[in-house]
Amino acid sequence: MRLAPRWLDTHPILCSAWERPARHSPAVNLEMPKPQLVLPPGDFQAYLFDCDGTVADSMPLHFIAWTEALSEWGCLFSEERFYEWGGVPIVEIIERLGREQHITMPIADVARRKEQLYFEHLPRLKAIPEVLEHIESHWGRIPFAVVSGSTRDSVEASLRMIGLIEKFKTLVCAGDYTKSKPDPEPFLMAAQKLGVPPEACLVFEDTQMGIDAARAAGIAWVRVPDPRTRSNSEATKL
Repeated sequence: MRLAPRWLDTHPILCSAWERPARHSPAVNLEMPKPQLVLPPGDFQAYLFDCDGTVADSMPLHFIAWTEALSEWGCLFSEERFYEWGGVPIVEIIERLGREQHITMPIADVARRKEQLYFEHLPRLKAIPEVLEHIESHWGRIPFAVVSGSTRDSVEASLRMIGLIEKFKTLVCAGDYTKSKPDPEPFLMAAQKLGVPPEACLVFEDTQMGIDAARAAGIAWVRVPDPRTRSNSEATKL
């Protein structure tokens, strides 16, 4: 092998035309630490999970479906408002937006259209890793429930897509209760179905409404960061 003269070694252009001895650097582990959820202390007998944005990383897909469906009626739904209303049932969202923007929309038709569009995006769905870790480590040891403001069809489709539906003993979805989050009814109903006292449960939630519902039910909780927070955190680390 012909070595480059020393004066070429630092030349930005000419040095590339010569072969230089390989310079070996010690291996550097660039893998970022795996994000983790810090759980509150306690010997919990059941886990209650919200679905969208907690078990399934579905909030970005739901937002796309919402904007596509509502645009057909000239209705706007900002990303900020979308995340603020996380946990609000689909029918209530359509009613609120219609009142605010003075738009008369056929609620049932818009709801069906939004769900149809969401299902079209489902192949892109993944589980949230830091929540999946707790599901896998505690499955079979304590019972799990999903407590969601979404329709049962939507929740079941999401859980099937990420291969987790068999891990949940019960699902509490929109239509199963009379008062939605932040009312405690959905979480209290799930605890009752599992046969576990509310104070012995732990709630996993990504929305303030869900956390307020857990507090009102007297249930410990852990917050799951939303996709925007997780993305910003990863960008900061990089």
